[in-house]
Amino acid sequence: MGEGRTVRVAVVQAAPVIFDREKTMEKALALIAEAAEKGANLVVFPEAFIPCYPRGLSFGFSMGSRTMEGRKDFQRFYDNCVAVPGPDVDRLAKAAGENKVYLAMGVNEKNGNGLDGTIHCCVLFFGPDGSFLGRHRKLKPTGSERTIWGEDDGSTLTVVDTAYGKMGALICWENYMPLARTALYQKGVQLYLAPTADQRDEYQCTLRHIAIEGRCFVIACNQYVERGMYPTDLNGYKELESQPDVMCRGGSCVINPFGQYVAGPSFGGEEILLADLDLDEIARGKADLDVVGHYARPDIFELVLHERKSS
Repeated sequence: MGEGRTVRVAVVQAAPVIFDREKTMEKALALIAEAAEKGANLVVFPEAFIPCYPRGLSFGFSMGSRTMEGRKDFQRFYDNCVAVPGPDVDRLAKAAGENKVYLAMGVNEKNGNGLDGTIHCCVLFFGPDGSFLGRHRKLKPTGSERTIWGEDDGSTLTVVDTAYGKMGALICWENYMPLARTALYQKGVQLYLAPTADQRDEYQCTLRHIAIEGRCFVIACNQYVERGMYPTDLNGYKELESQPDVMCRGGSCVINPFGQYVAGPSFGGEEILLADLDLDEIARGKADLDVVGHYARPDIFELVLHERKSS
């Protein structure tokens, strides 16, 4: 499988080693190599894979109060986040280069210069030459996610050029933001990545709609996580007692520009989904629908995108 009109995508549905950056990194590097051995040109990981999506934990937050025990769990989480720039970014870039793949990795990002304590939910993009291509930070954390993640500005609504077309990402419920989707469409996204933590059947409807609306390939990736994978020495571990044994069942999939599944959805276990994408389907789909081209009405509707950094 080489450069041109076809690309092999590997969607890694897996669990991190929860709250452990180093062990999760080691697992990620092994999975990247495994995907490359299977012929993948692009390898996609879930939202917040390193070091985890801390589903079920409150970190001691409630309206009007916090707990010191929760703060200690937060510090443990923060200490295991990925510094950007930093050595973990360099390791991921090296892995992409050694395996000659494009790589999209979901991380919890902290400032590599140590300038603030804010964590961002982030996708990092890497090229097969070992280059760091850019990042996308989640614009609006959902619900109680706002107790652990900051929101970001329009400067990381990133779409990168690849040998297989333009690649960009929106994370989880960002995909419910019509103007965020339109921003990616305006930038010409063809490989639309949707790393997520949403395991519901209803979310599959959203993913299929986006593929049809944008006439792009949607590559959605979620974790598979069991309650028994959490470290038992967390201060908030008892909060997990009400959680099911399978806390996130997955739902990773690849969808073509006509809204049809090419791979998945996969529920119920760790798996690397492989899909060979015929990129000519994008042009064939846009024959009758291009929402930022011949099917647009710029005389009536206009999207103004502010990409400047807010700070």
